Amino acid sequence: MFSPFQTEPYVDFSAPEPKAKMQAALEAVSAQLGRTYFPVIGGERVETGDISISYNPAQKSQVIGYIHHATPELAERTVQVAQEAFKTWARVPVEVRARYLVKAAALLRRRIYEFSAWLVLESSKSWLEAYADTAEAIDFLEFYAREAVRLGQPHPTTPFPGEENEVLYIPIGVGVSISPWNFPLAIMAGMAVSAVVVGNTLIMKPAEQTPVIAAKFMELLEEASLPPGVINLLPGNGETVGELLTGHSDVQFVSFTGSRDVGLHIYQRIATPQPKQRWLKRAILEMGGKDAIVVDADADLDAAAEGVVQAAFGFQGQKCSACSRLIAHAAIYDTLLEKVVERAKSLTLGDPFDGKNFMGAVIDEDAYNKISRYIEIGKTEGRIVLDGSQADASEGWFLAPTIVADVAPNARIAQEEIFGPVLAVIRAESFDHALEIANDTDYGLTGAVFSQSRVHLERARNEFMVGNLYLNRKCTGALVDVQPFGGFRMSGTDSKAGGRDYLHHFVLAKSVSERW
Repeated sequence: MFSPFQTEPYVDFSAPEPKAKMQAALEAVSAQLGRTYFPVIGGERVETGDISISYNPAQKSQVIGYIHHATPELAERTVQVAQEAFKTWARVPVEVRARYLVKAAALLRRRIYEFSAWLVLESSKSWLEAYADTAEAIDFLEFYAREAVRLGQPHPTTPFPGEENEVLYIPIGVGVSISPWNFPLAIMAGMAVSAVVVGNTLIMKPAEQTPVIAAKFMELLEEASLPPGVINLLPGNGETVGELLTGHSDVQFVSFTGSRDVGLHIYQRIATPQPKQRWLKRAILEMGGKDAIVVDADADLDAAAEGVVQAAFGFQGQKCSACSRLIAHAAIYDTLLEKVVERAKSLTLGDPFDGKNFMGAVIDEDAYNKISRYIEIGKTEGRIVLDGSQADASEGWFLAPTIVADVAPNARIAQEEIFGPVLAVIRAESFDHALEIANDTDYGLTGAVFSQSRVHLERARNEFMVGNLYLNRKCTGALVDVQPFGGFRMSGTDSKAGGRDYLHHFVLAKSVSERW
């Protein structure tokens, strides 16, 4: 019923037309700053009086918006509203549910520059990073619509005389999505619509640092006429609202993207049955990484250096897929390090509003302080060849690239997720040694290998323990249904967002047999 899925193309902001459209969108969005946003429960906006403020990370004093936080009482009410909406939404034909997503995708495509501008201002993304975030949200809407229709078709079973047998995929019930601030549109949208397109209803709790973009997405869903109560927006504090929702006896699944510590707490919490709970809850978790790029002795060093710098410092290193470890063969270590440092020094840093800067600010003061502490740790664990802590942070939370050479594989900056523009460079004596170092981590999200050796590339294909492996390219930039995304080990449940198995997390398989 729909045309085949295709990923949303990017634009070239050096061309006059995209540049002018982005500038116009930024001016238009700037005129809307400082408005107030509310929880949306069953289509109703609720004033709570518990107000927080979203600031521009690149302009500390610039208010993006005021947000009424949900209370525990409102969270309890939202579960009941979502339960009531489930009774009718679960019975809507899958083709109809899919059309809501396709309509929302069309609306978002028409407003792609506007939503990208909100991302520039609220999360300090560069123009291209913001545009890519919005494009990925469109991709999730389009792809999951088609996948839901496919999943809703008859599934063959082995014929048996005298019986009709079938397997149905039915929705689970009420779920909660807890989304991150680093992809505040794409991941939030993907987590939400994947659950509801197969018939569930959802409580969407966005990251506390980026609530305005969530409110704007909620407005877009309303414009697409999604029925009230199917998706409910519940901004609030994770320690109170999030804790109540994840432990609620009537919440049947939790979809989470964020830090390892919070993910593990949620995993433990949903595994503990609550009074009157009748379901084993499901967890769909993505919890970060400590991602490595391995560069072999025979690699194209210019291509490797470019891939490392893009993956380590794009969006200030605030991606769970970002390269935070460079593992270089001893034969090319010094030459590669020089090339990486040279490229990193050329990156522009500043407010992304004007479109000239490759790097913006880190998300907030907490992130700035945490990353700064790791830079100080790095000074005791290796040789600082580029110190990003010297950047001017008077106007915004700016940190330039930091590169620490000669780091031991077991050093803290080589093992702990920093989530910022800090790269640990590790020397490997051989390709075997490089693979050993790469796998010596609790995480298993993304990784990359630059090599001309077919033997080494095939070994990495089988032995590099990550959910997303890239050969002779950077380890960031997964596209929907091109590189389904998700890791294992302490990186999560390998749920593969944007993949053809993903919707199975949100349905129950029911076998029906009728004897004639």
